[in-house]
Amino acid sequence: MIDKLEMFIALAREQHFGRAAEVCNVTQPTLSAAVKQLEDQLGVMLVRRGSRFQGLTAEGERVLDWARRIVGDARSMREEMRAVRLGLTGHIRIAVIPTALTMVRDLTTPFYDENPNVTLSVSSRTSNQILSLLENLEIEVGITYLDHEPLGKVASVPLYRERYCLVGGDDRLFEGRESITWKEVSALPLCLLTPDMQNRRIIDSYLTSAGAEVRPTLESDSMISLFSHVLTGNWVSVMPEKLVETFGAGQTVRSIPITGPEAPPVVGLVAAHREPHTPVIEALLALARRISTEPLPAR
Repeated sequence: MIDKLEMFIALAREQHFGRAAEVCNVTQPTLSAAVKQLEDQLGVMLVRRGSRFQGLTAEGERVLDWARRIVGDARSMREEMRAVRLGLTGHIRIAVIPTALTMVRDLTTPFYDENPNVTLSVSSRTSNQILSLLENLEIEVGITYLDHEPLGKVASVPLYRERYCLVGGDDRLFEGRESITWKEVSALPLCLLTPDMQNRRIIDSYLTSAGAEVRPTLESDSMISLFSHVLTGNWVSVMPEKLVETFGAGQTVRSIPITGPEAPPVVGLVAAHREPHTPVIEALLALARRISTEPLPAR
């Protein structure tokens, strides 16, 4: 049953029998037979079929929710029993919003020092992608914004507030200044993240609240690309202080804080809402609580 549910989750995610079979390392007839057997066992149709995959039925959507819970719990049980035998081992997949990529080392480095038998992989994703990956059991944890857009049902630990500054290479922008307003920022040749990034949506909201029009002259989905354009001297950008501390070291750029808002967005660690978590995930959540610079919610 667990194997069949795993295949059903893959089919719902890939929306294609061939790709789902490839992900599950089985043949397409094997995957199709597993889904048909699952339908027979449950007594309902799960998939709308034609010459190709046409989506899930209403019953299929409900079964998908159960499948994610059951498969997630089964994986947690196996991980916990492995930890009993071998200590903390395994692999953690972490998806991170682009603006937090340089700070993830503050979490991964001490975690690896404490748990050298656990391997880690870090990928850059949008906030929406992170929630989707968590839901589909494709990652174990994410680092994303906690307080600007709905998170759904997740366990979360706040890590820090993302405070913004203007970054540029022209000294005349910064001469005699200790800060700059969002209104002033809007008049400059901006390079910003693309609109599918929550960071961009947050910055757009601040500019709009200041009565400014959002008119970037260059957009990218990569903070490294934005920073490389800032280095040319033709553009300026709005970047988190933590990121500038890393990117700006030894570079010919300057930064200046942007005034407001009073409560910058909170970035934190998120994991699927599951009790208990696997020992490895619980250890990572505990470490996040230790290094957090934000007040933790009552438990």
